[in-house]
Amino acid sequence: MRVGIVGVGWFGFQPDVPYSFREMMFKAAQRAYQDAGGLDPRSEVDAFISCQEDFWEGVAISDEFAPDPIGGVMKAVYTVAGDGLQCVGQGYMMIKSGLFDVVVVESHGKPSDIITLNEIMNFATDPISIRPLNLENIHALAALEARAYMEKFGVSEESLDAVVEKAHKNGVRNPRAPYASPNVSRGEIYVDPLRERDIAKFVDAALVVVLASETVAKKYNDTPVWILGSWWVTETSTFEFRDLAFPIHAREAADGAYVQAKVSDPSKELGFAEVDNRYSFKEIQHIEALRLAPRGTAAELLVDGAFCPGGRLPVNLSGGALAEGVPLEAHGLARLTYAVNVMRGDIKAAVDRRERAIVHSWRGVPTSTSAVVVLGV
Repeated sequence: MRVGIVGVGWFGFQPDVPYSFREMMFKAAQRAYQDAGGLDPRSEVDAFISCQEDFWEGVAISDEFAPDPIGGVMKAVYTVAGDGLQCVGQGYMMIKSGLFDVVVVESHGKPSDIITLNEIMNFATDPISIRPLNLENIHALAALEARAYMEKFGVSEESLDAVVEKAHKNGVRNPRAPYASPNVSRGEIYVDPLRERDIAKFVDAALVVVLASETVAKKYNDTPVWILGSWWVTETSTFEFRDLAFPIHAREAADGAYVQAKVSDPSKELGFAEVDNRYSFKEIQHIEALRLAPRGTAAELLVDGAFCPGGRLPVNLSGGALAEGVPLEAHGLARLTYAVNVMRGDIKAAVDRRERAIVHSWRGVPTSTSAVVVLGV
């Protein structure tokens, strides 16, 4: 049984949204249900899943706030401490089991409410080897990865500039990309080798996705986008034990999704990609990890325009996180919903093939978790 995406909705994508996260969830859910043909969550949804993290919310058991805003009162509501794309994988499995027909996935982030963001991210690091360093700038961990990758594969700072420029150029055409600008200064080194423009800013947003089994999908949407494969992987949590030059978690997550989707040559079989680029070097790194280009070649191919609109395999037509911002655990759903809108034709994008696409998300520093979904129409 195939699983389709029959409705998507979002709200926010502003540096500081003047609503509570519960109100943001409600508005995103309303839009998703309307997109799914006016679906009634009280009578037509079998289960709800919310992806959130207590540390981001500032309260314990934050998932107790999930049911009300999304219409899940007195219904089965599951919660996952992870990225929204992992939630999609959970919903995918639930429907594939045959026990559910319609599952709603929600994720949100309101970083503007967090006063001690760097301290919270530092608290997530290893309590023995990293946390005692009391890093004043948590992006230093990403900078170590950037330097390891750049030196191993000969990637220059000019290649990072090309990623940033592409992201902003694409982002100015994206209505939910508040940070996109046609003119972005190179700026000073923020944490070597990363400049401020190489690091995505945070943004408030809520997103909701409606999943349905093949037996009922056409009831809600004439053109569902099908999930062909879904996989996620968490590598070792110990920073110093990882290969800093290559994200093994992204490679293994992609390979798992490709097996399910029966994709043997992703660089030729996929039409476009939405990947995590919360740091500029990560876009290049993830392109290679997802097998969209051989290791050590993505930077040169990007500069040559291979991953630009109209190129052989456009990457981040939305501008990605560098243009939209990072809505914490909702980042994966941001990438997914944009890809869905491109595949349905709701967004007019410069892409030759929109029948198949890949969506990737990473949970960010200091995690080693990637999720991948392969989509088809």
